[in-house]
Amino acid sequence: MYSPDTTKYLIHLILQIEGVVDKPDVVGAIFGQTEGLLGEDLDLRDLQRTGRVGRIDVQITTKRGETKGGILISSSLDRAETALLASSLETIDRVGPCTAHVMVDRIEDIRVTKRRKIVERAKELLLEDFDEGSINSDELLDEVREAIRIEKLEYLGEEKVHAGPNVMDSDAIIIVEGRADIVNLLRYGIKNAVAVEGTHVPRIIIDLCSQKTATTLLDGDRGGELILRELLQVAEIDFVAYSPRGKSVEEMSRKEIVKALRNKVPAVGIIDHSPTEKIERLPTYTPPAEVQVPAGAGDGEQPPRREWRSKSPSTLGEHMADVRDKKIARFLSPDYTVLLESNATDVEGALQNLNGDVEGVVVDRVIDQKLLDQLGGKDLEFVAARDFKGIIKRPLSIRLIKIG
Repeated sequence: MYSPDTTKYLIHLILQIEGVVDKPDVVGAIFGQTEGLLGEDLDLRDLQRTGRVGRIDVQITTKRGETKGGILISSSLDRAETALLASSLETIDRVGPCTAHVMVDRIEDIRVTKRRKIVERAKELLLEDFDEGSINSDELLDEVREAIRIEKLEYLGEEKVHAGPNVMDSDAIIIVEGRADIVNLLRYGIKNAVAVEGTHVPRIIIDLCSQKTATTLLDGDRGGELILRELLQVAEIDFVAYSPRGKSVEEMSRKEIVKALRNKVPAVGIIDHSPTEKIERLPTYTPPAEVQVPAGAGDGEQPPRREWRSKSPSTLGEHMADVRDKKIARFLSPDYTVLLESNATDVEGALQNLNGDVEGVVVDRVIDQKLLDQLGGKDLEFVAARDFKGIIKRPLSIRLIKIG
């Protein structure tokens, strides 16, 4: 959401739109209608580029033809500049073709919030840890270990990007967003991470990607998606690992990090396009030779839809290899076990029988716009399919992967 090292204030805005729009439309309206309004010194694009204003986080819901929600903007400007910037956002009156109303709800002083937390924590320590006459030694050890991890951080290239101690010596690197992500990975013994630190990819990272096996592990939000899109365009990325939706790498547990890296997918299978761009002539994911299914396997009549009872593959890549050329569909849980398997032509019917937490679907068929809209209503993380045809618009939260 924001950098705790530099942010002073959080601007909270209330948004109401008379029509249906997407998050990118709102962000575009913010930049477009405030451009030049406050002069060069307070131009929003320049403020973001220099880090004085953070990400624009938009949370909206659409109901009965109206869109409502909130906007959150972090600022490291002073009080007067922050107030001026906030008031300028209230001048936004249209988002796309729709009439819009933006109002400042409040401006939160992060330092005040931190002081409150410090006081509350101090009270807890006073009441709990001093009861036995001593501070918890585990907390002290954790602080010391944290300091050691921070000392291990290195700076690479002219841009002085943060990196783990083993980046230069390792044959593989993990690309994350920021310094806090690297510290969290160091906590669990992963020492070959390097931080891209923004959407402008440093030259040193591009060079490292050309020399080493590069895997991305970015935050599970819109910002992470934008950084991944740029990395795929300017650097030689080999694999993509995904964080849980809405979760940053610095918040992930050891189990979540290991799972994300274990289930990484080849970058050539990632479909990268804007929400309104048609999908044509895209790269495909071809499973490794040792796990490929022979051509023609599964031809003929397919078994009826059934619950999965036998041992199944444990990663997304293995599922894609297993489904390929078999004309079947598998609905997977968050730990990549099979919740339901059906005939590929009966995905629509299988959707009606799904129970439990569904992470995504792997299907040996072509996905069209109608079926993608139905899958989007199930709040899936990904759809892996033989191909995608006639896609005009896709849900922003779903990753599309071609398995060939």
